Amino acid sequence: MLTLASKLKRDDGLKGSRTSATASDSTRRVSVRDKLLVKEVAELEANLPCTCKVHFPDPNKLHCFQLTVTPDEGYYQGGKFQFETEVPDAYNMVDLLNFDDPLNIEAAEHHLRDKEDFRSKVDDYIKRYAR
Repeated sequence: MLTLASKLKRDDGLKGSRTSATASDSTRRVSVRDKLLVKEVAELEANLPCTCKVHFPDPNKLHCFQLTVTPDEGYYQGGKFQFETEVPDAYNMVDLLNFDDPLNIEAAEHHLRDKEDFRSKVDDYIKRYAR
């Protein structure tokens, strides 16, 4: 599946043996992001839980992928959640995540305040938007 990985290996082999302009055309520079993603996509695929599926519409663009999550337990059981992700060029160059700060503060506070009502709201959202 990792078409980009084989391209990277081929590119490394051609670095010392470039003899014409056509060789340089076929060996474009690979970004730091793409070099990191080759390893991380392999790790992702090896460790992905059975409730998640990842799809790469273009196997040469590992920075663009789709993730489908179908929880089999917990509040979100029975839902099907689809995410499209594009990893920016600056990946692993800037602090992109802050795990101490929830993305949806209102939902986090709702969960802390009233877990049963939160669960009911999640069930309603699954029925409406995640089937």
